[in-house]
Amino acid sequence: MPTNRGVAYIKPGKVEVQSIPFPKLRMPKSESDPFGGAEAPHGVILKVVTTNICGSDQHMVRGRTTAPKGLILGHEITGEIIEKGSDVEMLNIGDLVTVPFNIACGRCRNCREGLTGICLTVNPARPGAAYGYVDMGGWVGGQAEYVLVPYADFNLIKFPNKARAMAKIKDLTLLSDILPTGFHGCVQAGVGPGSTVYIAGAGPVGLAAAASAQLLGAAVVIVGDLIPERLKQAKSFGCEVIDVSKGPLAAQIEQILGEPVVDCVVDCVGFEAHGHGGDAGKE
Repeated sequence: MPTNRGVAYIKPGKVEVQSIPFPKLRMPKSESDPFGGAEAPHGVILKVVTTNICGSDQHMVRGRTTAPKGLILGHEITGEIIEKGSDVEMLNIGDLVTVPFNIACGRCRNCREGLTGICLTVNPARPGAAYGYVDMGGWVGGQAEYVLVPYADFNLIKFPNKARAMAKIKDLTLLSDILPTGFHGCVQAGVGPGSTVYIAGAGPVGLAAAASAQLLGAAVVIVGDLIPERLKQAKSFGCEVIDVSKGPLAAQIEQILGEPVVDCVVDCVGFEAHGHGGDAGKE
């Protein structure tokens, strides 16, 4: 019988590696879902090749959510298909794939309109689901050796050259969450050719957003943060940088652009931000 292990949330400040069931081609069981536990011929089983620790995982581990004990963490997954259901047509055993962090069926009304983050099918409690996250459908996370991915033809992106992908796998692992999150933020903010952009936060998503803004044709990309090493990294690929601890943001932007305004702003700080303007708190 194949074995499996995963990183389980135990309590605030504590996780541990546990033996967990080997995944089956079945949907998660749920008392509120009459289809819970149903067969999933549209799914695949992945052997996890890389998985990342997200800031969102840290929110749970630090006790900021209602995550239950035993939740297997991880929603940034790259893996190799070792088993597939009978309905999977576009993928084969042995394929190396990147997995989007949100789970979607591709068939419901929201998915057909491109709103895959609020799929109506994969979470019985509310629209939207993700692997290994609190209140997101009960899906086992990918900080494990093996994981189930449903609706594989819709959700998975195959790397066309497996050997080349494996040679760059530590870079390509960011395709599951980090890069598309930053890129999507820029698209939603309206970044385009000739625009001026301010990226708040130079963590992994912020740096990905800055690179994405450049790809989208921004004329000037300004990145703000408190940590010198992060600002140095942003500056290394052509961004203007601002240390937000060294004076008002508007004044520093004006020093760069000649006016205290930008065309687009992308917030890549997230959970730790408190309030805004003069009412903002500090932690």
